[in-house]
Amino acid sequence: MNETPPLAVRQPGDASPSEWLAFERLLADLAAKFANIDAARVESEIEQSMSRLIDFLGFDRSSYVEVEGDSDRLVVVCSAAAPSFAPLPRGALALNMPWVLRELRNGRAVRTSTLPDDLPAEAVEERRFVTAQGIRSHLAVPLREGGRMVGLFTLVAFRDTRTWPDALVARLSTVGHVFVQSLARSRTDRELVRALAEIRSLKERLEAENHYLRDAVRRPLNLARASRSPRYQRLLDEVAQVAPTPSTVLLLGETGTGKEVLAQALHEASPRKVRPMITINCAALPPALIEAELFGREKGAYTGALARQAGRFELAHGSTLFLDEIGEMPMELQSKLLRVLQDGRFERVGGTQTMTVDVRLVAATNRDLAREVEAGRFREDLYYRLNVFPISVPPLRERREDIPMLAWTFVKEFAASFGKPTERIADESMAALVAHTWPGNVRELRNVIERAMILSRGPTLLVALAAAPVKTTRSTTQPSGAAPFVTLFDAEREHLRQALQGSGWRVRGAGGAAEQLGIKPTTLESRMKKLGLRRPHESSNGS
Repeated sequence: MNETPPLAVRQPGDASPSEWLAFERLLADLAAKFANIDAARVESEIEQSMSRLIDFLGFDRSSYVEVEGDSDRLVVVCSAAAPSFAPLPRGALALNMPWVLRELRNGRAVRTSTLPDDLPAEAVEERRFVTAQGIRSHLAVPLREGGRMVGLFTLVAFRDTRTWPDALVARLSTVGHVFVQSLARSRTDRELVRALAEIRSLKERLEAENHYLRDAVRRPLNLARASRSPRYQRLLDEVAQVAPTPSTVLLLGETGTGKEVLAQALHEASPRKVRPMITINCAALPPALIEAELFGREKGAYTGALARQAGRFELAHGSTLFLDEIGEMPMELQSKLLRVLQDGRFERVGGTQTMTVDVRLVAATNRDLAREVEAGRFREDLYYRLNVFPISVPPLRERREDIPMLAWTFVKEFAASFGKPTERIADESMAALVAHTWPGNVRELRNVIERAMILSRGPTLLVALAAAPVKTTRSTTQPSGAAPFVTLFDAEREHLRQALQGSGWRVRGAGGAAEQLGIKPTTLESRMKKLGLRRPHESSNGS
């Protein structure tokens, strides 16, 4: 049983005082519902309110229609209908109503009781519409905001004719303005939510970028700006040619040749240099984590995902993403990477929202990707997508002209870091450096200089390559009768151990190991940690 009987009378003006009182209570109840309503529920609540109105008043359809700016384009925002009748579909209304809109813009409600007879001769389009729809009575109330008409609130009768007394029109106008204000507030709230989400996303992105910038400060100096090697100079020319373009670049070369240094040089010569280059080493992470690192994750995407995390592609939007050791990427992720390269789209792990980014990709590998494709370990379509502009980075043994310059660059770096000024490199040491085959390339050269600087006691740097050859493995297997090789790692560790043992494992102060070695205590402590040197534990019996 209804709370109040519907006003199913032909003339609303004939309604009894008790019915009008019930109507006033309904309007008050509807207005109260919009006082603190959630923005996401405003439109559905408006349609529920319309349903209650047409049920109470005995009408057949009600709609809230917006007018786009100063145009005549109409957009249905909300509509409700009585049983057996269809509401207007949401969206643009394929209808031209010039006469109705002119009346509404002049501040007059359009009241038609007997259609189409009530329409003037000039209302040609309106006559065609109401005839096709079978509308018998129609009310359109103008709704204004900020001095201009923003929309209209309508009531329609299909089954019988109706009249429109001023009291009813005034109250329906009030209801319509409640709808206008609620929609405007909900849109502002949604814009605020979106803005806050964008701010939060930007904050996360800036924090992540700061992390990468801090890492960049600790990276090796950019050694790609100067070279005496003709072959390397040609390589730098290629970098300069491709840098201004958005093309994908594939850097090929042995481990330690400085591919990341070249990627950074390429980024800094590109229009994207205003933002930091983002780096990820595909071989440094377990396969289960690479996807989340690349594409990001949603909170709760997997066990331990306690918060949403932006991926490297998001962080690199508008910048350059360097994928080192691309040949190590698991096959199951290669298809997702291919999709991003093709259309810039991806989803976070555990998410459904498709994100779009503008990223310039630079990849690097020490593998022969063509052979990896033949062996079925690398996707052929991804290989061709990466191989747009391949650059082969020569090993250090093929650019020996640069070894003295690189050696001095590293000497200056460690001299400043260790507080040990070095004036020259011994001639025999420099000759040994130039003659060495450098299986570890530039990275190996840097490590050799670092160790030599730690062991150095004077202004002339000695590098004992012949006595302590660098080996790619620490195997002690030797031919019968041959003296075992000693790696630089073991030689340095033993040298520092003896100094520490001689000082009673005291690092700092007069007579401490740091003073004996001629290095800063902090440098010695860092090397001890790296080499795994710790003060021996006393035996349980105190002996």
